[in-house]
Amino acid sequence: MDQSVMQRANILTEALPYIKKYYNKVIVVKYGGNAMINDELKDAVMGDIVLLSLIGIKVVLVHGGGPEITDMLSKIGKKSEFVNGLRVTDKESVDIVQMVLAGKVNKNLVNLIQNKGGKAIGLCGIDGHMIKAEMLDKKLGYVGEITDVNVTPILDVLEKGYIPVISTIGCDDEGNSYNINADTAAARIAGQLGAESLISMTDIEGILRDKNDPSTLISKIYVSDAPELMRNGIISGGMIPKVNCSIEAIRRGVKKVFIIDGRIPHAILIETLTNEGIGTMFLSGNNI
Repeated sequence: MDQSVMQRANILTEALPYIKKYYNKVIVVKYGGNAMINDELKDAVMGDIVLLSLIGIKVVLVHGGGPEITDMLSKIGKKSEFVNGLRVTDKESVDIVQMVLAGKVNKNLVNLIQNKGGKAIGLCGIDGHMIKAEMLDKKLGYVGEITDVNVTPILDVLEKGYIPVISTIGCDDEGNSYNINADTAAARIAGQLGAESLISMTDIEGILRDKNDPSTLISKIYVSDAPELMRNGIISGGMIPKVNCSIEAIRRGVKKVFIIDGRIPHAILIETLTNEGIGTMFLSGNNI
């Protein structure tokens, strides 16, 4: 018999315990970074999400779209400005953010999932007042701090067998829209759904003890150990808000949070359906 056929059969057999573990459970995938820009990687990610859905895992896709927003703003002559990693968003800019995220990016992802044989429905945080928000800081403009998350629209879509694809626009009762950080939104949504796991796709291997040495990847971090890793500078810079979102998700009831390298093809499948795993996994610690 062809050896490659046997290898494929062995891979499927090894995946079975993980399929059973996640069957009918909710997984939230936060999608952004290079995996979102590179068409080949985007194609692989959407294929992975369809595969997980077809084997009975309830996948919720929460996406960003920073580069697309920056590109559109530049086309209308607006320069992007960031403070502590958050985009300064005036009234004109928030309209562009809403148009790009809830329109172009969201619908392109929905279309790609469906072309891969999946069923998807695009949502944004305004739909059903899913993500309620208020202004985080006047200096940032219409950047939102989440005040409440209503996951009923997400559950309704999941119940009908669709993959919810969510763009992170928030709203308030006065009709204002807000640009919401996608990591923050994904953590809150995952917590509210009681998700089995939250998978955050990034542009690095995970948390490294030595940022210049990929072999120093920390594969597992208990939440109670995270503050010391921050004090020691192992978790620093742009990883601090991502780790804080991971901690927030765990505290809100998510069982596991993974920060994985979205530049690796099929990273979601490797993390979910194999015993190898990649990236860094966060687990609840004794101090939570």
